Amino acid sequence: MTANVYDSFTLPSGGVLKNRLVKAAMEENLANAQQLPDQALFNLYDAWAKGGVGLIITGNVMIDHLAMTGPGGVALEKDSNLEPFKKLAQIGKQNGTHIWMQINHPGRQVFKKMGGKVLSPSDIALNMGKHSNLFTQPKAMNEEEIKDVIERFTVTAKRAQEAGFNGVEIHAAHGYLLAQFLSPLTNKREDQWGGSLENRARLLLEVVKSVRANCDREFAVAVKLNSADFQRGGFDVDDALNVVKMLEPFGVDVVELSGGSYEAPAMQGRTADQRTLAREAYFLEFAAKIAEQSSIPIMTTGGIKRLPIAQQVIDSGVALVGLASALAFNPELPNHWQHVPGVVGTIPQVAWKDKTLSGLANMALVKRQLRLLGAGKGVKVDASPVYSLILDQLRSAKLTKRYRKQYQNEVT
Repeated sequence: MTANVYDSFTLPSGGVLKNRLVKAAMEENLANAQQLPDQALFNLYDAWAKGGVGLIITGNVMIDHLAMTGPGGVALEKDSNLEPFKKLAQIGKQNGTHIWMQINHPGRQVFKKMGGKVLSPSDIALNMGKHSNLFTQPKAMNEEEIKDVIERFTVTAKRAQEAGFNGVEIHAAHGYLLAQFLSPLTNKREDQWGGSLENRARLLLEVVKSVRANCDREFAVAVKLNSADFQRGGFDVDDALNVVKMLEPFGVDVVELSGGSYEAPAMQGRTADQRTLAREAYFLEFAAKIAEQSSIPIMTTGGIKRLPIAQQVIDSGVALVGLASALAFNPELPNHWQHVPGVVGTIPQVAWKDKTLSGLANMALVKRQLRLLGAGKGVKVDASPVYSLILDQLRSAKLTKRYRKQYQNEVT
């Protein structure tokens, strides 16, 4: 008999989630000048913990303050003040909810205006068409830099455990550093870190192995993985299945399947290889195929806004359902579904001709709701994408200036 989305779920490491609904990671850009959580994030996570999900996965927490996906991001390193993270964990665990910290390194996906480290397996720049100049040419990593990244992931995971989080999710999707190593489009190395899929997966496996070895057994360790890059010649579903198989011996609790990158924002429902994604649960077809053959529980996220679709995910053999944008517009959606199952969540879909600007506008609309919730205000469902994008760009410029001033001796 198939489980219900509101049934509990026991993780391989022993933790019990009260239901199968997960607040998936979203970019928040709400940290303070020291790249630490404060009241805005506390308010936001308070809303999600009270909203009824079984598990919260935080937005990106970066393992290196000089390698950020954007200004206003959170970073947790060996010398970071742990008190704000302890408070965030405590807030996230209200209402019987579990909270995992998503930990990440952007690799080459660093905006030029940010400065800092722009690393990648190979020196292949982002191809964003006329917007390519927004990003810097990356540096191909040497062995020392690879070793440093493994150590940083491990340190951040250990400190997340110390702060009281129930687990971490290692981000190896969406074109960030670990995904860059996995993809043959960005990894042209000829050493042990490149070439065959086994070599391209080596960095991810070394990170997982180190994190698992240095954290308690009951501390959950998850991986976010692309089901595909959705670019011709890129990482694809058969590769994803093989990587999931490689992860099986390492005590991974969940693999969350998503897709895409800055170049092909499939996580917003748009591909670069002309493949058509489902209108909801974008990656369910791929996730169900992998779940059939994996001993690791699978989760999928992408475009889910209705309870029947969430249940369809569970019915397909996928263990957990990730909700993202819909919880920016209505953090109480899981509670509402229990009383009014027909409630439909809101997910912005800006379909301008310029795909890059469309992607930025979609993100700006979501981040605007997160800011409103962080300020203790109600959301604005009918917000203008143009105005939201302009607001986001102005705010980003202000936060970038703050970041560069804070680290002016380190950011080149």
